[in-house]
Amino acid sequence: MAINIAILGFGTVGSGVAETLDINKDVISKRIGQEINVKYILDIRDFPDSRFADLVTHDADEVFTSDIKIAVETIGGARIAYEYTKRALSAGISVVTSNKELVSTHGPELIEIAYQNNCCYYFEAAVGGGIPIIRPLYKCLAANKITKIAGIVNGTTNYILSQMKNEGIDFDSALKQAQANGFAEANPSADIEGIDAQRKISILSTIANDGAYIAPESISAEGISAVTTADMDFAASIGCDIKLIALYEAGDKPVVYVAPTLVDKSNLLYNVCGVFNAIMVEGNSLGQAMFYGQGAGTLPTASAVCGDILEVAATDGKPAENRSWSKESVEITPYDEIKADIVIRVDSSKAVDGYEASVLSDEAVLVKGIKHKDIADLVAKTGAKSWMHYLK
Repeated sequence: MAINIAILGFGTVGSGVAETLDINKDVISKRIGQEINVKYILDIRDFPDSRFADLVTHDADEVFTSDIKIAVETIGGARIAYEYTKRALSAGISVVTSNKELVSTHGPELIEIAYQNNCCYYFEAAVGGGIPIIRPLYKCLAANKITKIAGIVNGTTNYILSQMKNEGIDFDSALKQAQANGFAEANPSADIEGIDAQRKISILSTIANDGAYIAPESISAEGISAVTTADMDFAASIGCDIKLIALYEAGDKPVVYVAPTLVDKSNLLYNVCGVFNAIMVEGNSLGQAMFYGQGAGTLPTASAVCGDILEVAATDGKPAENRSWSKESVEITPYDEIKADIVIRVDSSKAVDGYEASVLSDEAVLVKGIKHKDIADLVAKTGAKSWMHYLK
């Protein structure tokens, strides 16, 4: 017996889902013992040149009153996608999505609606694109307390920084290259200002924090638009590379933020270049593990979405018991109170009193455990040219 599904939004990811389900239909049917049948594609547009053109409908009522069991939400944003997701879940239709904005802002509500109606709301593709990370956190690492997550979770910014380093070009030139190659949107602000990474670390932090919801708006996010070629040269001179790092550290008030960071060459994240993403997870039993791969793209993201479709099908749409999120956002450590390791660009003969510090080069000093609110005073006192977070 076939399981009928609908794809909501037939853009980059939605078309990839249809493609993946079609080209792998034999192996999928064998693995779950049932066929996954795309019955509808809901979009405001027509796609006359697509081989799936006859499945397209503009009528949401037709879709949500039909016999579909799973809705694949690949619309994006948090308006129409939110309305359709609520409608599907309220009707007992499971929803799988790649929509990090919707999950990070409305996850607690949508997960609760799914539980109330005995269906699933799954979002493996919302953080790492094609990289499996949500399911490993919920299942493979379930016996661990997750103590830290440090990730490169945005391919656009990682590509830009890689080009700045490898080609010696400035930020604006690297951004134009990213746009020309299809790695950046015409309006790239969500990526380059750290908003996309902020949403993703919100999701990961909430899961690592046992479902205690960490809202994206509570997380400080700094982007990469201020990074210069001089910064890249300085990083290279001390054996580091600059990455946009999304960070979570466990605690009574977890530490969560997004910021450009000097990553030491001894760290595995140092070698993650171009549009690739990587997420380093530390567990109290596991130690470190890194999840690496393509964090975006049509088929890689569709792969993760289809994995969720198969999981829903295999469990007959029964929601996983350990995936609930709290309704209210929990308090995290205020940004000013966070103790961080930083590198200040300063004559290393300058005294750095009151902090654990070590010299990295003639013009670089590593300062450990300084509160963010004290950094400006330290920079002023030492006459440092700049400072940046440091990850070893």
